[in-house]
Amino acid sequence: MKSIYNKWTVTTAVTLTLTFLGYSCKDSFLEVLPTGQITGAQLATKKGIDGSLVAVYGQLNGRDQRMASPSNWVWGSIRGGDANKGTDPGDFSDINPIQRFEYLPSQGVISDKWQGNYEGVARANSVLRLLPQTTDMNDTEKKLAEAETRFLRSHFYFELKRAFNNVPYVDETVDYNEGIEQVKNDQDIWPKIESDMKFAYENLPETQASVGRANKWAAAAYLAKIYMYQKKFTEAKALYDLIIPNGKTSNGKKYGLLPRYADLYRPASDNNEESVFAVQSASGTGSVNNANPEFDLNYPYNTGPNGPAGCCGFFAPSFELANSYRTDANGLPLLDKSYNLPANALKNDMGIKSDVAFTPDAGNVDPRLDHTIGRRGIPFLDWIVMPGYDWIRNQPNAGPYITKKYVWYKADESLVDKSSWTPAYTAMNYTIIRYADVLLMAAEAEIEVGSLTKALEYTNIVRKRAANPEGFVVNAGKPAAKYVISEYSASAFATKDAARAAVRFERKLELAMEGHRFYDLVRWGTADKEVNDYLKYDSQFLPGALGGAKFTPNKHEFLPIPQGQIDILGSDVLKQNPGY
Repeated sequence: MKSIYNKWTVTTAVTLTLTFLGYSCKDSFLEVLPTGQITGAQLATKKGIDGSLVAVYGQLNGRDQRMASPSNWVWGSIRGGDANKGTDPGDFSDINPIQRFEYLPSQGVISDKWQGNYEGVARANSVLRLLPQTTDMNDTEKKLAEAETRFLRSHFYFELKRAFNNVPYVDETVDYNEGIEQVKNDQDIWPKIESDMKFAYENLPETQASVGRANKWAAAAYLAKIYMYQKKFTEAKALYDLIIPNGKTSNGKKYGLLPRYADLYRPASDNNEESVFAVQSASGTGSVNNANPEFDLNYPYNTGPNGPAGCCGFFAPSFELANSYRTDANGLPLLDKSYNLPANALKNDMGIKSDVAFTPDAGNVDPRLDHTIGRRGIPFLDWIVMPGYDWIRNQPNAGPYITKKYVWYKADESLVDKSSWTPAYTAMNYTIIRYADVLLMAAEAEIEVGSLTKALEYTNIVRKRAANPEGFVVNAGKPAAKYVISEYSASAFATKDAARAAVRFERKLELAMEGHRFYDLVRWGTADKEVNDYLKYDSQFLPGALGGAKFTPNKHEFLPIPQGQIDILGSDVLKQNPGY
């Protein structure tokens, strides 16, 4: 979505400047209004409000602060063990200490996460300040605009809260000229995040004229997610009990799962029944800013005409993640982590050049493996059989795998914007919340305060879709690997502990490479063990990238407050997170 006014500069914790300069000068004819600036009076109209609200939506993907994107491919997936940074160690080296948990408060990518989300907050606050001044909107129209805006502000603060934990909360009532510099980060902002999303849930319509706008059920799903992060399982379950039978998309489709897993990541499937809330994208508009900029670095390397984009080899799926897709003789995952044992680990082509013969793994695997991870000997979408080494920029630094999700198919080439430095900007939406995520969180809530039988039901809905043979990756008309997957029996959910283990692992498999994993581990309280197990395992194969890396509990659950923000406001206003 395009902003109707210039991008505002964020220079302090939540700085937004919309100041109108006045001069006391006798020669009034010398007073010239600045050009290219829209006044408050111009924005305080129905059209102005709508344009300003579109600008809030427009900030969802982070714009020029790529690390503010809700895809969280660095913050959620790389830190969570889904993936390694990949590419060459010298390319975008600011990410190297992130994957090693050696980052400092001065890290630029951390500042990007902060600034990009506070820019969204600032834009939302601007709309909320303008609404009371608007005279050509009735109360119903104003309430709808307020509900959409508060939904978005809640999203931006949710991103900030789970990334940094202690952040300052500034709303539309704070004077940006005087007083903002005294807003401290010493208050729990969960109640504020909840309040905004509750308002959105209570006041948004079930459907919207524009499909990309938030609706009532998107707010309900997001509110339930906010509850889950606070372990408010009873409140979350009450919402899931409403969402699952009644929820619908903003374009009126009843929530459900797409029959074929791979279709989730194709532009023709945008705004489907599984899309609860998504960042909208379009190609061919004259600007790649309107396309999907989330993953322009994360395409396979050196593909030539046989693959998409050809750059830059970031976001390489981890060995640990690939092994996780191993299934037993009954088609169930190896929840005891025996998938990392030599007898079970996925066969790969590490160190094997593309002109040397290689036969892919012949054992049982979950079919979602080959929709998530590009590996040698398996078709890469509808391009060619992935050749391995030749498509990896630096295998000793990245490993043998490449990402598949949100990479464009050859058949979808007409929906790719090729006007920038790389043809990696597509008309494919990025889905912030999808229905499978909702079902698996609902299963979690049921385990804690509801029914293990219901948790089993929700989990098996997700697994049943994964088992659909019509969605398997095929090669020469046959399944490309030995796909063996089944639903869980009641005995697998006989106890809370067993059910928790199954559901948590299902989230790992279903939502891999979608930015959820690290945040899930933190809210479950298992980040210390899980992240360090991944680092220990993958460092055997990538000693240069990961050797000696370690997650430190009670420190690395949250990012440090950017040092530049503390330098501006002072350490008496912004307190640094523990351990930094």
